[in-house]
Amino acid sequence: MNRAGLCAFINQQRYGVVSSTAINGAPQSALVGIAATASLEIIFDTVTSSRKYRNLVQRSVCSLVVGWSGEQTFQLEGIAHEPQGESLKYLQDVYFALWPECRVHLSWPGIAYFVFHPEWLRYTDYDQEPVLIQEVVKQSLARDF
Repeated sequence: MNRAGLCAFINQQRYGVVSSTAINGAPQSALVGIAATASLEIIFDTVTSSRKYRNLVQRSVCSLVVGWSGEQTFQLEGIAHEPQGESLKYLQDVYFALWPECRVHLSWPGIAYFVFHPEWLRYTDYDQEPVLIQEVVKQSLARDF
């Protein structure tokens, strides 16, 4: 599957589980609404009082799993950070295009947005024969794989 196909898969799923690490090393996971850009940046929102917010601000390395209908999944590892300025505006536009009802979140106290940049990914499709398992590392993400 190419970048456009993976982006479409992510946006069709609409949800993902982001896993971060607490200061004591404990893993913590949370379901989030997601949207992907054409370059596979994945945006999600949270509030500053959440565990994931605190974890990601302190340790930006995290993972994300998308897809659990059927046997197609997308696993990613990478870095998440809070975008600012024009980058934030662009990413919010991407997010709100998929989640227009979430514009009301802008009025929430402590709302924050993160953008996830994958450094490794694996797409698996056990619903087809033969099984498709495609793994991509950071160096390959610079081109359409």
